[in-house]
Amino acid sequence: MRHILVLLLGGLLGSQALAGDRPARFDFYALALSWSPEHCVARRNDNQCGRGYGFVLHGLWPQRERGYPADCPGEPWDAAMGKAFPTLYPSAHLYRHEWKKHGTCSGLPQRDYHALAERLKGRLVIPEAYRAPVQPLRRSPAALRRDLLAANNWLKEESIALSCGTGGRFLREIYLCLTPDGKTARACSQEMQRREARLCAQPDFLLRAVR
Repeated sequence: MRHILVLLLGGLLGSQALAGDRPARFDFYALALSWSPEHCVARRNDNQCGRGYGFVLHGLWPQRERGYPADCPGEPWDAAMGKAFPTLYPSAHLYRHEWKKHGTCSGLPQRDYHALAERLKGRLVIPEAYRAPVQPLRRSPAALRRDLLAANNWLKEESIALSCGTGGRFLREIYLCLTPDGKTARACSQEMQRREARLCAQPDFLLRAVR
């Protein structure tokens, strides 16, 4: 009987530790911003398309040095968040999707999670040339980093990672890596750096024109 009680107690404690640990066990945040014209090439009917968007928030993602947590136990989605933060995302479906997949792993209540995402998005200054270009922009990874750093002295070169598509010909997203409290830029993981080297292997890429 004692052996059974020990096993049961150990199982309960283990479950509690896992439930309490899973949502907050991550190493850094990645603030992911999509280049909307690239997104809309494949998803022309998305309601974010045709609205003159350049860089838009894809999400605020808890990350580990290798991999990332997803779909953690957490609060059920509250539809009031869309009204509380009406300009956070470019598309209505992202509010629910990003909370369920990524926000639940932040360890924050969803209002605090969305407030942090909004604060970080608002902190980023988009350089003038990238706000609404009517012609495609050709940039190298180094040039894009220089432009972002010139407009945001709180960032670091190593805190910016990129993602490209179509064999590295077009920019898809940028990722800004931050400490788990969201206050300080930090280096992106080696995994993210290797992914950039693979996906953005061309000497330069295009940012499609905003429409």
